[in-house]
Amino acid sequence: MILKNLHTENKPVQTQLLFEPKDAKVISLQIAKGETLKEHISKIPALLVCISGNAVFTNEKGTVINLNSGTYVMIEENVKHAVKAIDESNFLLMK
Repeated sequence: MILKNLHTENKPVQTQLLFEPKDAKVISLQIAKGETLKEHISKIPALLVCISGNAVFTNEKGTVINLNSGTYVMIEENVKHAVKAIDESNFLLMK
């Protein structure tokens, strides 16, 4: 998904609720070119926003999402997933 596409009104300032965690954490994540954040499970839903770079998110349900600057993915709880960096990539992980 692309952040820009969430804002469809003709207003100078717009907001859109993306994620509402109970006990929030925001984590900066960097993955080096060619490296993988190994397959794992999150016990709570999470939001992964790509700040820069180029990476691929996959999960055990067969979902494949290309991530680059301004794109994001909603990570489902209890679903195995991984992220492979094509180029050095930086993310914000909110959970």
